Amino acid sequence: MNHLEIISHSPEQTQKFGVGIGELALPGDNFLLMGSLGAGKTCLTQGIAWGLNIEEYAVSPSFVVIRELQGRLPLYHIDFYRLDHLEEIAQLGLDDYLYGNGVCVVEWAEKGVSLLPLEHLLIEISYLSDTERSLKLKPSGKRYHQIVAQLKQCNWQ
Repeated sequence: MNHLEIISHSPEQTQKFGVGIGELALPGDNFLLMGSLGAGKTCLTQGIAWGLNIEEYAVSPSFVVIRELQGRLPLYHIDFYRLDHLEEIAQLGLDDYLYGNGVCVVEWAEKGVSLLPLEHLLIEISYLSDTERSLKLKPSGKRYHQIVAQLKQCNWQ
């Protein structure tokens, strides 16, 4: 498999890695983020937004579920944190976002992964220390294998 694991030593490095993802993003891309509370999902999303030339600061959309940010491409920042049942996620009507012309970043994707596109880039973020995080990228589909291959060519440290 074409997986990639990087170690981020700071929130700034996580954001920098996100910028690289955002710069590679194309319409219809879906990035699924998994990790415990405070692991860095929103930090990574901020970088993705900056890579899409979005000037607005991406904050967690936990209370509104979906935030739309405009840049080179629209970014649909989706957060399942406050949703406890698969039925709640199914009723959101996310298809226009997930299969549209923007880029979707889904935080807490593990809560609704069975409803999300089969082709995606899954990013698992986990704590290594107070400042260090492991980011494991698991591509599903040709497009996402290409993204991972391109990211492997870059130096994120």
